[in-house]
Amino acid sequence: PARAAGLGGTLTTLLGRALDSALDQLSQPGAFYNDPAVRIALPLVGRSASGAVDSLLNIGQQFGLTDNITRKLNDAAGLAAREAKPVFRTAISKLTLADVPGIATQSDGATQYLQSSAGVELKGKLRPLIDAALLQVGAYRQVDRLARTSSLVRAAGITRDKLGDSVATQALAGIFRYIGGEEGKLRADPLGNAGGLLKGLLGN
Repeated sequence: PARAAGLGGTLTTLLGRALDSALDQLSQPGAFYNDPAVRIALPLVGRSASGAVDSLLNIGQQFGLTDNITRKLNDAAGLAAREAKPVFRTAISKLTLADVPGIATQSDGATQYLQSSAGVELKGKLRPLIDAALLQVGAYRQVDRLARTSSLVRAAGITRDKLGDSVATQALAGIFRYIGGEEGKLRADPLGNAGGLLKGLLGN
């Protein structure tokens, strides 16, 4: 029990540090957009007559309506990341040790555990932050303009809700990617208190 309690506290510390570092990075201006690994993309809306996949970006370019909408989606994700720490901190504080087989063996095991145990809840909590940010940067207004102008967008049913859901899903995936990367760095640092304590408790 003492070992389990120690491991639980260490996981909270490890993930808390990884979270802070990840969100601090992603909340910097241009962070999402400048990293192709986490860049937010516009949702696909179907296939053109030639068989190529169309996106809102392609359609918008045809009508001269995009006005850097992709950049705006990524800026919105960054704004949401800046406000998301309390949401993730609450999820981290609820971690239990009921089922953690991968934590010891994978460099991002704790992150994966958080994602599997709280991913759905975190997306629900992140979504209002995304919606507010999309309004702030004007992305929703541009989608409304596309819907008025493009029959393909209307036929595909691209709405504010679908766009918000897509951005929230992609932003959450990017956040977890960064948290996992930071967790790996902490584990690998022999001088890091969280990483070193975790290795000691797990016997690796």
